[in-house]
Amino acid sequence: MGNDGGSIPTRRELVKEAARNPTATELKDKQKEHLAHRWATCPVSLRPLMKPVVSDYSGDLYNKDAIIQFLLPAEAISVDKEEYEKFIQGRIKSLKDVVEVLFETEYDEETRSERWICPVTSKALGPNVKAVYLVPCGHAFSHEAIKEMKSEGKCVQCTTPYEERDVVPILPSTEKDKASVMKRIETLRSLGLTHSLKKASGSKKRKANGDSKVEPAAGGADLQDRKPNGDTKSLAGNLSRSSTPQSVTSTPKPSSGIKNAVTASLTARVLEEEEARKRRRRENENISSLYAKKSDGKGTNEGDFMTRGYSIPANARHR
Repeated sequence: MGNDGGSIPTRRELVKEAARNPTATELKDKQKEHLAHRWATCPVSLRPLMKPVVSDYSGDLYNKDAIIQFLLPAEAISVDKEEYEKFIQGRIKSLKDVVEVLFETEYDEETRSERWICPVTSKALGPNVKAVYLVPCGHAFSHEAIKEMKSEGKCVQCTTPYEERDVVPILPSTEKDKASVMKRIETLRSLGLTHSLKKASGSKKRKANGDSKVEPAAGGADLQDRKPNGDTKSLAGNLSRSSTPQSVTSTPKPSSGIKNAVTASLTARVLEEEEARKRRRRENENISSLYAKKSDGKGTNEGDFMTRGYSIPANARHR
């Protein structure tokens, strides 16, 4: 090479910018972009967050129907539980481990859609505002509003009393907030309580006379509260039978095994969607079976549904 008027570029000419660590501003912008996605999307179903929305002890937000699908038996649904578990990581084993977050909504003229706001400060809750919710009622506020009302100890929306430890940050991003939610759940577990402040399955419950009785342990797909007498039915039976007779086209009635009417109705709707999806799959398989399969190369031709009943010679030629 050479004597042709060309030149060999050096590394300095090819690499315009040397490798460097991102600045604090770039890290902050990236974190805000990640939070904006988490505020708008359910991380397990990858669908837009829509009411009802629930949260676990870590402050993550989910669509309630996605969590119900995760908790249902594997034979009743078609979702991949392993994909869900990659994000949930054992934090949710029953509906006692989540709290429904109640957001105050306001119609936004610019976006022509509803947005979540703090009922005290009227600030839009999202990646730009630090938000929290109260346990057990689930009402969401900005952290600024709760800080000002700390002395009251009651929710301004429903007057339900709460303790200072039960103020859970939504989508915590700082190490301090992440450490606080972990410390809280460890304290609750030592007391035999779940994130929603309900009795954990398998914990001892004392009677008035001082005797103790162990409640039956629940499986990973337990969607109902256990009764003290231990007389419980299987989840499949509870979901298939409603408290009152109903027609096929009527609105699903709450299941007798699920005390919360909204949860029972949502569970029934999830099961109906799964059944409709399976029915469509079976119909597609039945339609595809009408058509002839590819020849196996042996010269035989069984014909399709148009030529069924007629024998076509293998060496027949079109004239």
